[in-house]
Amino acid sequence: MRHATAGRALRRTGEQKRALMRSLATSLIEQGAIETTEAKAKELRPFVEKLITKAKTGTLHARRLAGRDIQKREAADKLFQELGPRYAKRPGGYTRILKTGHRKGDGAEMARIELIEG
Repeated sequence: MRHATAGRALRRTGEQKRALMRSLATSLIEQGAIETTEAKAKELRPFVEKLITKAKTGTLHARRLAGRDIQKREAADKLFQELGPRYAKRPGGYTRILKTGHRKGDGAEMARIELIEG
């Protein structure tokens, strides 16, 4: 039984999943949109939205908290200098997930997750 176990395991340990979410979030912040499996996109959405909410405050504490997950300096700077001010008036919902069909190799459901315009 999976009592009090929220989220998807994605066939990974906790450390591996955290590393996956960090790398996907960094790619999404740098590029603005990425294509991945639907399950990973659905798991990534709240992870990235919490980071953007931290970036809206722009404080040193928020930057250090976000720095735990976004370890590339360029991506962290973009998060706080561009994305935070862009979504300053928006109360949430910074990303969009679009289903793109099945992957040819294994038939996995694919999705495109992108940052919406502020």
